[in-house]
Amino acid sequence: MTDLLAELTDDDAEAARVIPCLLLDGDRLVKTRRFAEPAYVGDPVNVLSLFNAFEVDEMVLLDIGGARSRTPASLEALRRYATECFIPLAYGGGLSTMDQVEAVLAAGFEKVVLNTAIVDHPGVVSEASRVYGAQAVVASVDVRGGIGGEAFVAGGARPVGAGPLEWARRAEELGVGEILLTSIDREGTMEGWDLELIGEVASAVSVPVIAHGGAAKRKELGAPVREAHASAVAAGSLFVFQGPQRGVLINYPARAQLVRLMQP
Repeated sequence: MTDLLAELTDDDAEAARVIPCLLLDGDRLVKTRRFAEPAYVGDPVNVLSLFNAFEVDEMVLLDIGGARSRTPASLEALRRYATECFIPLAYGGGLSTMDQVEAVLAAGFEKVVLNTAIVDHPGVVSEASRVYGAQAVVASVDVRGGIGGEAFVAGGARPVGAGPLEWARRAEELGVGEILLTSIDREGTMEGWDLELIGEVASAVSVPVIAHGGAAKRKELGAPVREAHASAVAAGSLFVFQGPQRGVLINYPARAQLVRLMQP
């Protein structure tokens, strides 16, 4: 284990982040397929506790209910989720004001994930980056149609009138420290990464890109890093389902296996 870790450079160690991406809908965790067909996967506190025990690199909690209603989870709920974890947590869903951003960070989350705010409240994105630091602000860039397609906000319901490269650059201009790039067409399908999309976006911006959408097998987790210049990968279905019937089984690779999977 020590020898494996010693083989990684600083850049490789950063690239090796493998992030469970969980979807919150009210008081339930769900998993969608192409941003639709939500399937129940468990109680948020219980699932977060399991991933905490697995000592995951960090976690992203996307509140799809909050995104629909444009109302983030309650401060009480956010605190409850944060207290279950001793690892970096990011939260997104319906955040549109500085007060909401402040509340999420004060509750114990290290990062906020902003999506629709990039269109409707770009000043909030810039201000959040200025006040809390770029490292605390993640832009969620959701794309339908691959590299030739279009970026969407509002849970994939609203096109922004720009392609993925233009939209990723726009997010970078607003001062975000990281981009969570999701292929809507691959999300939840476990059919493989859109490496062309990931590679083009990662090459178009200077901030780190987290590849998300399509992770099919553990052995393919490192492909976006090795082949498409992503800085990290995120997955949902791969870490909550098992088998062709998609039975719920919360899982995560052991650290030594992760190091092997994510090596160049």
